[in-house]
Amino acid sequence: MREIDDIGSHAELFQNQYSKEQNQAFTAQFAELTNGFKDAQISGLAVSAEEVQALVRKHFEFCLQFWTPNRAAYKSLAQSYLLPTEYRDSYEAVNPGLAKYHHDAMVIWADQNLE
Repeated sequence: MREIDDIGSHAELFQNQYSKEQNQAFTAQFAELTNGFKDAQISGLAVSAEEVQALVRKHFEFCLQFWTPNRAAYKSLAQSYLLPTEYRDSYEAVNPGLAKYHHDAMVIWADQNLE
């Protein structure tokens, strides 16, 4: 298990219109969210717990900086955390099982909050 401060480090693989400083800020925001999920998971909080669902809301709001997913799209993003992708590998490097934990929390939130 490790603290994550560079989970967005593969972001440089994607072309974007953001400055280096903006990309660093996005990476820091994402790392803070990811560490929040890790702490919740380690604490044994259920993915349906109010605190975890508040983290998902923050994650969704983070995503809104780049795109506006509907329920199906947000759940598809969650699914990518379970598939053999860099997303899953990044979460699993933070804490084993974190990818599924984040996925499950996102699915609950999407079903309750998105159309």
